[in-house]
Amino acid sequence: MAESSEGPGTVPEHDRILQEIESTDTACVGPTLRSVYDDQPNAHKKFMEKLDACIRNHDKEIEKMCNFHHQGFVDAITELLKVRTDAEKLKVQVTDTNRRLQDAGKEVIVQTGDIIRCRIQQRNITTVVEKLQLCLPVLEMYSKLKEQMGAKRYYSALKTMEQLENVYFPRVSQYRFCQLMIENLPKLREDIKEISMSDLKDFLESIRKHSDKIGETAMKQAQQQKTFSVVLPKQNNVKFGKKMYINDRILEERNASELKHTFEEEDENEEEVMMGVLTVQDLVDFSPVYRCLHIHSVLGDEETFENYYRKQRKKQARLVLQPQSNMHETVDGYRRYFTQIVGFFVVEDHILHVTQGLVTRAYTDELWNMALSKIIAVLRAHSSYCTDPDLVLELKNLIVIFADTLQGYGFPVNRLFDLLFEIRDQYNETLLKKWAGVFRDIFEEDNYSPIPVVNEEEYKIVISKFPFQDPDLEKQPFPKKFPMSQSVPRIYIQVKEFIYASLKFSESLHRSSTEIDDMLRKSTNLLLTRTLNSCLLNLIRKPHIGLTELVQIIINTTHLEQACKYLEDFITNITNISQETVHTTRLYGLSTFKDARHAAEGEIYTKLNQKIDEFVQLADYDWTMSEPDGRASGYLMDLINFLRSIFQVFTHLPGKVAQTACMSACQHLSTSLMQMLLDSELKQISMGAVQQFNLDVIQCELFASSEPVPGFQGDTLQLAFIDLRQLLDLFMVWDWSTYLADYGQPASKYLRVNPNTALTLLEKVHRGMKDTNKKNNIFAQFRKNDRDKQKLIETVMKQLRSLVNGMSHHT
Repeated sequence: MAESSEGPGTVPEHDRILQEIESTDTACVGPTLRSVYDDQPNAHKKFMEKLDACIRNHDKEIEKMCNFHHQGFVDAITELLKVRTDAEKLKVQVTDTNRRLQDAGKEVIVQTGDIIRCRIQQRNITTVVEKLQLCLPVLEMYSKLKEQMGAKRYYSALKTMEQLENVYFPRVSQYRFCQLMIENLPKLREDIKEISMSDLKDFLESIRKHSDKIGETAMKQAQQQKTFSVVLPKQNNVKFGKKMYINDRILEERNASELKHTFEEEDENEEEVMMGVLTVQDLVDFSPVYRCLHIHSVLGDEETFENYYRKQRKKQARLVLQPQSNMHETVDGYRRYFTQIVGFFVVEDHILHVTQGLVTRAYTDELWNMALSKIIAVLRAHSSYCTDPDLVLELKNLIVIFADTLQGYGFPVNRLFDLLFEIRDQYNETLLKKWAGVFRDIFEEDNYSPIPVVNEEEYKIVISKFPFQDPDLEKQPFPKKFPMSQSVPRIYIQVKEFIYASLKFSESLHRSSTEIDDMLRKSTNLLLTRTLNSCLLNLIRKPHIGLTELVQIIINTTHLEQACKYLEDFITNITNISQETVHTTRLYGLSTFKDARHAAEGEIYTKLNQKIDEFVQLADYDWTMSEPDGRASGYLMDLINFLRSIFQVFTHLPGKVAQTACMSACQHLSTSLMQMLLDSELKQISMGAVQQFNLDVIQCELFASSEPVPGFQGDTLQLAFIDLRQLLDLFMVWDWSTYLADYGQPASKYLRVNPNTALTLLEKVHRGMKDTNKKNNIFAQFRKNDRDKQKLIETVMKQLRSLVNGMSHHT
């Protein structure tokens, strides 16, 4: 009952499991079998039963099938046994046929092998021929490369290498010899590069050595071209009768300066040939630099070559721009310096124009600006050592040729001409120093006496040297004298020579006539106001220059002052710039000579006073004398005679100068005499000494009234002795009552007598009287009069002291 109850539910499940087992892959049977055991207890037994039943069913089906096909299997086996016999017969026949066939084909096989070998050899030969046809051009090109290397045709060799690499090597790149060649080409290129660089170094060394010659040739050519362009217009001017300058001397100087070669000339014919043929290419072989440039261009290393070339040339530029320490001593030193620089830049300009990219305009401009700054600094430093104006002038000419040469090659040179203006100032300074020596020599050699002429020829010679005009002198018979001394025409000539010398520097500076005129006038003003004026002042102050020489110096300066207008006309004739032009500089010669004349006048006054002092020091008064000698002192008469002779010399001076000198001398003499009376070391004076002193003053007054110098009005000169006169009159007349009564009144008879002066002299006279009374005390009859006089003197002295004290309190 239990089985029947479980049977209906489990049977379908077991059928399903058996279907899955039959239809499922063996690897997946495990889960299916596991489900048998996962079901109800003892279910596997039932499943095994069901499985056995299924197996029995399948066995039955197999047996049925075998039974159905068994007869056909038996028939097939029977047929196969029959065929085996026929197969054995056939095998024997085939074996025999194969043996016979093998025996017959042995010869064919041998002959076929021979044919195959011949075909292979033929094919190999054809291949070799083809490959050789490919390789032979490569080998020929490589052989050509070797020949080019041997012949130093490096640029062609590089082109051959390019052909080998681009055309030939790709065809035979699989061969070992080609690989060896390919590996060898970089080495060959490096060899070519090294050789070309070696040639370049030789080239750089060559142009360094030839820079002098290149620069010299270029500067000579520039100078010849400039000279030709200057001379040709001048020849046209001469042809048409046009005079460029009024003064023949200037024309000659200018022509000589413009035609003068700065360089020493060789034989003319040889030089013409050289100038007509030689170029920079004739002096330097540029093929190494072209070759090296092409080689590096082919190698693709052009930038490296350009950098190397420029770097080396910059180094050479620094060497060229470095001057010798003693360059300033000779013009040859400057010439070598300039020719080297010109040679350097001429080469660079040539390289610029014949190559593309090796040097550029920007590079040359940068190099030139660097060089120009260095050149200017060098010239500024070395020219400052030049003390010879001729050397400075030659340096200027060299700079002008140097600038013109490089300007012709396109280099800007304005800064060089600006430098020339600095050097011009230095040139003027050296000229001023030179002319200072010339003026000193002229003054030393002058005799400071009027120029004598004995005939018309001598007169014209002087007139030709100095523009002197005096109708009165012309009318005088020979022999006669010019008022000035020999130094005047010599100085005038030297001033003109200075203008010539200054003009030389202004040539070829590309400046207008107005600027040249201004330069000449300014430099001439410096000569007059500084150099000549200084020489005149030093001359005037020299101790050995006497009054006669000073008088002549004043006369000389007067005539030189008058000649200044002729110097202005002289400059105008040179520059053709009218003096009426607004910006024309005037010559300061008038003020210069006026200053010198004033200094000479002052020196005359000083020396005249010193001479008076020398005479006064010879005075030997006996201040205790009782009676005067009755005549003036000897020293004073000598002094007056000296003054008369000196003032005779002053007749050639301007009237005011002579009058001033005369008045100054009289005033100084009056002051010296007054100081002699009031000398503190002089303690006492007798009335006899006063009377003697009065005689000397009278002689001075007579001298003043004799009008030693014309032009004084009335008693003007005598007023120089008025103080002495009133003081001596006061003591001679003994008019103290009038003096004291009228003191301070404008109409006082003794207005010029100072109370202090009167007191000082009175005290000395008082002491002198006391000393005299002591000596004469044996005469009793005079005692009372002396005592009364002394009392009077004491009274006057007290009143004078009161006046002096009153003056001091008032002050």
